[in-house]
Amino acid sequence: MVAWESEEARGVEPIMLDSTARAAFDAMNEGITIIDTEGRVVFGNKAYLSFLRQDLGREVGEIEGKLLRDLRPGARLPDVLEKGEPVLHVTRKEIEDFYFVNMYPIYEDGRLVGGISVVTFIQDAYDFRAELERLEQRNRQVLHRITKANGARYTFDDIVAVSQSSLAVKQLAKMIAATDATVLLESETGTGKELYAQAIHNESARSKNVFVALNCASLNANMLESELFGYAEGAFTGAKKGGKIGLFEAANGGTLFLDEISEMDLGLQAKLLRALQERRIRPIGAVKEVEVDVRVVAACNANLERHVEEGKFRKDLYYRLNTFPLHIPPLRERAEDIPILAEAFLSELARKLRRPLTVTQDAVESLQLHDWPGNVRELRNVLEFSAYLSRDGAITRDSLPVDIIRRSDRTEELSLSQRVKRFEQREIQKLLARNGNSLAGKRKTAAQLGISLASLYNKLNAE
Repeated sequence: MVAWESEEARGVEPIMLDSTARAAFDAMNEGITIIDTEGRVVFGNKAYLSFLRQDLGREVGEIEGKLLRDLRPGARLPDVLEKGEPVLHVTRKEIEDFYFVNMYPIYEDGRLVGGISVVTFIQDAYDFRAELERLEQRNRQVLHRITKANGARYTFDDIVAVSQSSLAVKQLAKMIAATDATVLLESETGTGKELYAQAIHNESARSKNVFVALNCASLNANMLESELFGYAEGAFTGAKKGGKIGLFEAANGGTLFLDEISEMDLGLQAKLLRALQERRIRPIGAVKEVEVDVRVVAACNANLERHVEEGKFRKDLYYRLNTFPLHIPPLRERAEDIPILAEAFLSELARKLRRPLTVTQDAVESLQLHDWPGNVRELRNVLEFSAYLSRDGAITRDSLPVDIIRRSDRTEELSLSQRVKRFEQREIQKLLARNGNSLAGKRKTAAQLGISLASLYNKLNAE
């Protein structure tokens, strides 16, 4: 053809497409046009010819070798040749449907040899977007089912509360569950903080949505950030293709339980605070923020107020989390709950071991005399240990671990005055755990108990 001969005469190799390339372009839904440096059509695929017929309202015949602007005076692909730079996302409407065009210069060995345009029809783009949205919805549904299946199983019916202190906490937790406020569960390890978190979720208006739990102490700062907020594709080396959804998005509409919140990195605490205040998050490496509707239930066994004083925890985040604080009493302060807890644990173990299990009164009394530093979790472990050692299914005092028997023996030998001293020391230590063991904390504890600072020291050191 004349155009190509002209290029050859100037020492420019014409653009040549073999049969495989033509077949590949013809298989595409997008309209493909390739022109040479003189603006003449080198190739137009089937989709582009169909588009051109609709645009002109007539058959177009053979287009290769013709000037593109003779076919379509408004064509902008020749402009790309003049500037040598791509023009992207040009939206036009010259036929019934909208479409947009991406246009690129073609270089070979550093020389401009032509240009290519890719016409994407809006309906195809809408169909593609709809398919992506259906896939995303499907992924969310699967994630919802997984997290729901592995999420909140416990309700307030599963929380044993006989003592006045545990009954009061359970009642307060039920009242808090009816709100949508952030909750802070403060207690020693093993007291059942996640049990309360699940119960609050299942009692709330979010109960039909997911419950997601994460232990903040189990991950380093970078991993914890990606788990909570997710990341965009290419956000960092090793980032998964397509990015990753974070737990805030996974828990959207539901509840996110953050255990050991005191172990969270200070920098990440700032990001968490913003998520709580703005209800928006930004995945790592992403430009756009994502709206989230999540209720956060946080928990810790550390003294957060002391962490704030020591600069380990942000004061503004502490106040944001502390809207509804719940202090779950340790097991040693609610010995009345032990018989019912033991009965519940043994019933569960009996199903597991497929044999009946009971506990005798003398064993229960020994259990009630123990201090339980590991709280309810320790009680469960002790009963499981004793159940395996019990041949006839009856857990007696002699079936219990030796340290529990010794502790109960020592306690039974105490006089009334010695027992009163033990009780006073436990109450003082409980308040010191909240107020801090500094001089200021001890002064505050003494004032709360209505005694002098000297009396407090005497009671702590009493034998």
